[in-house]
Amino acid sequence: MSDTLQRFLFDKAPVRGASVQLDATWQAVLERHDYPQPVRDLLGEMMVSAVLLTSTLKMKGRMSLQLQGDGPVKLVLVECTDGHALRGMARCDDDVPSELPALIGNGRMVITLEPEQSKERYQSIVNLHGQSLAEALGDYLVRSEQLDTRLWLSADSRNAAGLLIQKLPSEWHEDELELWERVFHLSATIKREEMLRLPHQEIIHRLYHEEDVRVFEQEPICFRCSCSRERVANMLRTLGYAEVQDILLEQGDIRVACEFCNQKYAFDRVDAEQLFTSEIPPDSPGSTRH
Repeated sequence: MSDTLQRFLFDKAPVRGASVQLDATWQAVLERHDYPQPVRDLLGEMMVSAVLLTSTLKMKGRMSLQLQGDGPVKLVLVECTDGHALRGMARCDDDVPSELPALIGNGRMVITLEPEQSKERYQSIVNLHGQSLAEALGDYLVRSEQLDTRLWLSADSRNAAGLLIQKLPSEWHEDELELWERVFHLSATIKREEMLRLPHQEIIHRLYHEEDVRVFEQEPICFRCSCSRERVANMLRTLGYAEVQDILLEQGDIRVACEFCNQKYAFDRVDAEQLFTSEIPPDSPGSTRH
């Protein structure tokens, strides 16, 4: 299995689809964090979902997908760029249940779009509905975007994968609606092991070999974190000189770890003084301490 997005279209109806498979990208996340199995699988499904949703957008920029709640899992956050660079993290208790409603509790879903050429962000916040992430996302897309969308998601310790089909805006005819129903029922026959282990081409052939399907070139996906020493420095500047000095007085130095990639950054008293006297060049040699 490779880290790829596979898009496809049905020629006889305005229906599009996408298949996502994560391997090394998923392992890059798991190498940096040790999550309980239900949280691990939910995060994997979130990462797959972020790529699937991004594949339906024409926007250049970044999309973030997050779940927030008062249950054992307080936050799951995934970010994906239009070029399919991914990062993700979760905050949770040590002991967690396995079902989504119990994991998140009284929760909500937040989807944020950050266009590359604009400083304006677009954000949707909805209550969490459904017994699974796939159901919750499908409910969101119907309610917020008026797009009938179905998803199938899965993740384990090796891979994460997902399948999406979506009705495009159109004046639908009866034969096209029949094809949509047929595509939905065919898609719903996919098994967890097939989704996690089989290549895109075999999945599409097994499900839709009797349909006219146009398959596009696969697109690569990668893990990439956007944290840097410069970003941490800017964050510390926003705290202000007095608060930074209070932290130094209490702790001796300032240590910050990125929640996405677990990269650690340290600032001593000299570094802290420089924060407020000159700009720190990004990722300068020797700037990161472990």
